Amino acid sequence: MRTQTKCDQEYLLNLIDSPGHVDFSSEVSTAVRLCDGAIVVVDAVEGVCPQTQVVLRQAWLENIRPVLVINKIDRLIVELKLTSQEAYTHLQKILEQVNAVTGTLFTSKVLEKQAEREEEEEEKQHEWGGDPACDWSSRQEEVDDSLLYFSPDQGNVVFASAIDGWGFSIQQFAHIYNRRMGIKAEVLLKTLWGDFYLDAKAKKIMKGAQAKGKKQLFVQLVLDNIWSLYDAVVTRRDKEKVEKVVTSLGIKVLARDLRHSDPKVLLSAICSQWLPVSQAVLLMVCEKLPSPLEMAAERVEKLMSVGARRFDSLPENTQELKRAFLRCSSAGKEPLIIFVSKMFAVEAAALPQNKQRPLTQEEMAHRKELARQRHADRMAADGEDSAHSESLPAWHDTAKVESLTLKVSNPEEKAEQQTFIAFARVFSGVAKKGQRVFVLGPKYDPAQGLCTLPEGVSASDGVCDVPHLSCCSMESLYLLMGRELEELEDVPAGNVLGIGGLEDSVLKSATLSTSPACPPFTPLNFEATPIVRVAIEPKHPSEMPKLVRGMRLLNQADPCAEVLIQETGEHVLVTAGEVHLQRCLDDLRDRFAKIEFSASKPIIPFRETVVRPPKVDMVNEDLGKQQKVAIIHKVKEEALASRLSDTLHVDSTGLVTLITPNRLATVSVRASPLPPEVTSLLERSTELIRTLEQINMSLREGRSLDISPRTLEAIAGFKVQLESLLQGRKWRNVVEHVWAFGPRRYGPNILLNSVQGYQRPSLWQCLGGRGQASEAAAPAAVMRDLDNSIVSGFQLATLSGPMCEEPLMGVCFSVEKWDIQDSLEDKGKGSGATLAEASEDRPLKPEAAANCYGPVSGQLIAAMKEACRRAFQAQPQRLMAAMYTCEIITTADVLGRVYGVLGKREGRVLHEVMKEGTDMFIIRAVLPVAESFGFADEFRKRTSGLASPQLVFSHWEVISSDPYWVPTTEEEYLHFGEKADSANQSLKYMNAVRRRKGLYVEEKIVEHAEKQRTLGKNK
Repeated sequence: MRTQTKCDQEYLLNLIDSPGHVDFSSEVSTAVRLCDGAIVVVDAVEGVCPQTQVVLRQAWLENIRPVLVINKIDRLIVELKLTSQEAYTHLQKILEQVNAVTGTLFTSKVLEKQAEREEEEEEKQHEWGGDPACDWSSRQEEVDDSLLYFSPDQGNVVFASAIDGWGFSIQQFAHIYNRRMGIKAEVLLKTLWGDFYLDAKAKKIMKGAQAKGKKQLFVQLVLDNIWSLYDAVVTRRDKEKVEKVVTSLGIKVLARDLRHSDPKVLLSAICSQWLPVSQAVLLMVCEKLPSPLEMAAERVEKLMSVGARRFDSLPENTQELKRAFLRCSSAGKEPLIIFVSKMFAVEAAALPQNKQRPLTQEEMAHRKELARQRHADRMAADGEDSAHSESLPAWHDTAKVESLTLKVSNPEEKAEQQTFIAFARVFSGVAKKGQRVFVLGPKYDPAQGLCTLPEGVSASDGVCDVPHLSCCSMESLYLLMGRELEELEDVPAGNVLGIGGLEDSVLKSATLSTSPACPPFTPLNFEATPIVRVAIEPKHPSEMPKLVRGMRLLNQADPCAEVLIQETGEHVLVTAGEVHLQRCLDDLRDRFAKIEFSASKPIIPFRETVVRPPKVDMVNEDLGKQQKVAIIHKVKEEALASRLSDTLHVDSTGLVTLITPNRLATVSVRASPLPPEVTSLLERSTELIRTLEQINMSLREGRSLDISPRTLEAIAGFKVQLESLLQGRKWRNVVEHVWAFGPRRYGPNILLNSVQGYQRPSLWQCLGGRGQASEAAAPAAVMRDLDNSIVSGFQLATLSGPMCEEPLMGVCFSVEKWDIQDSLEDKGKGSGATLAEASEDRPLKPEAAANCYGPVSGQLIAAMKEACRRAFQAQPQRLMAAMYTCEIITTADVLGRVYGVLGKREGRVLHEVMKEGTDMFIIRAVLPVAESFGFADEFRKRTSGLASPQLVFSHWEVISSDPYWVPTTEEEYLHFGEKADSANQSLKYMNAVRRRKGLYVEEKIVEHAEKQRTLGKNK
């Protein structure tokens, strides 16, 4: 491309388009990792939408520089009928909104760096002090944020109307008026955007346009011209004025465009020559976005610091690769580093090697000669074979036809096959066709690989048994030209490419390198959460293998979709939303499986929890103490009746005591609700809890583990946060007694060790050193043999609750008693002897250690699971529903219909704001995921397409109604009736889940089944 700068240069650009719908934000994540910059497009009418915030956050997390295009400015003129002055104010507000999002991200980063710096300074010297607010502002001033915000005078904003073909930046008009008015371009660049105006008498640019009631320079010199052009061409259709405009701009318009009945055709013809949008965007990208040679060192360190490890703790050979990243060199000695962000499927017929290329003149002449020779040979052979044709059997001709049919059909089947191409970027070195490389899994440790592999080993030499490391060959390299693929022999550093032949080595994303010292890149940041799931089965059972293969291909092709097989044997597809689900089902049917299948209704996830006993009943009457006790006793009587009283006991405080069937172990468990803030913290910290569990497992097994200081700081901070949130007499010192988290050892539920005399190794032993942990573990050696059985029972209980077998959330289980007898032989000597007492009197028997996973362990797991479930049922139970945040931009005309649709689907409006200067309303609401299917279609139908919702998964919310509620007081009987058969939303959801899972559903099928006379018999 030739630019308008003083020195003409050529640029090579790789442009990756990504979908704008919130459900497909995973596609944005895969594209952002491969790019050096991002073009963020914002609607001039709607402003900053949820997806805009998601894109800006993803660009920030990947340390890439964004530029802004404010599109659809024609809607301000044609639809909203704004004046040029009102449009200027509107555009200012949009820029403020975008910069507010960026400023929030920037501030959080400054605060993090300040906290790290303060900790370092406190360790070195204790002289640090002062007002933290002053410190924060001083730190913020130190950080350079000149390239952070969007401003037209910086050249990182383009105003455009893509449908009409025009777009411009401040720089273009600065050059135009520099030639016409003689004002310096540098002065115009600083004053065209802002509170400046042109004083015609003094012929100077002055400040304070708003205070003096003058038109801003941007309005006077830029917007007024565009508004007058639309007025002449679209509104008035003034031919004389159009001719004057065309003449003054010095452009040529075809006569057929001037005569066209649609004014938009003439407008596009003028604007595409005067202010071509492609040129404006291309100039901005070339001038403002960095090249691969300008990659920031901070981004490189962030990409290479996988998991809990810091960049400083990586091996020296790995740290040296940072220079290769920053050089981005294509020299032969540079190590090859490639990141594959996604795999996409193409038909085999679309590959360049399978396409027919045009023949040259020499090849055509040669083929013509061969065809003539074959024809002559055939004519000669026909004369000889005619005498023998009658003696050949009939099956000979049939075999010929069958062989021809097979030869013709095989290429078609091959052409219909799906081939996977890896979407990747070369960060260092040169990728060559047929080159062998290492495939680094996400858990690959370069330190372990360098110790295991011999020095100087390459991928062509083969790989020893190194975990998470394999080899593959790049069979073909492609240049991605839209839908077309161009085959290449080699690709230098800094380019985006497609790689063939990796489908067996890479599932969704991977890091490829010729050096085993290269670490795997950090995982992609997916904003969308897969929440919507459906069960799929083929219409013909014989086609099940095709469905399984198709779902495997879909799982590999879609970065956000998940495919799994449930315990019931169902094949389940998990997607990010309704639109994403429909797209995946269409791809599965038309491209991957190519069979007819049936999909179930969406499987809605729920969570089960307990709450504090309510203080008022269903008619808002205060519950008396006697009534509360009566309800508790009623629940306890039902629980006791369901099981034998000698193995299960529930007291009035909700403590459940359970004895195993072999009478060897007794467990007492109490359930209580966690504060909502603690549940949110546990949800946010799943990765940290998983890391903590891995560290504790390594310490239990005696393996050494190199833990980075940053990880230890994060764990210590997590512990401090837990302690600060768990305040009060009930939660005193409870963090030190945390036994485990669940389900799957990192969920939002807590198991507490409240057993007297049992000192087990602390969950936070990595913070206090390994020596302390070993001393604490010594006296509890015997009880620790079956310690894992208690944890396993807790994990099973939290994985499927008693209400509808859904996972628990926000529940704390406290083990207050755990007695286990030494053996069956000792039962007659002293049945009251516990395992803890036995350990003090005599050492552990080898037989007891050998039986730690025997029948006692299995019965203890089952008893612990049942005790947790019974303790859960002894508290007020509630369902938790997944909630979407719904943002709607609509006009005042259909506002009532919007509220009607939201109310019908259990939605709740949080706030409603009217956009200044327009009749548009921005409504923010929350909506249960269970009610969201078909919501967008119904919305568009009811509002005649004037409103469209954006749904993003937000949080889990407790449904206030009790699914087991029955009227107990006189007021409730009067209000709800004896049957209390009014709609109970929680009960409806619970029964739907139980029915789907094949569990027992307590409901009346027929009521008052009396014999009725028909009208026919009454005659």
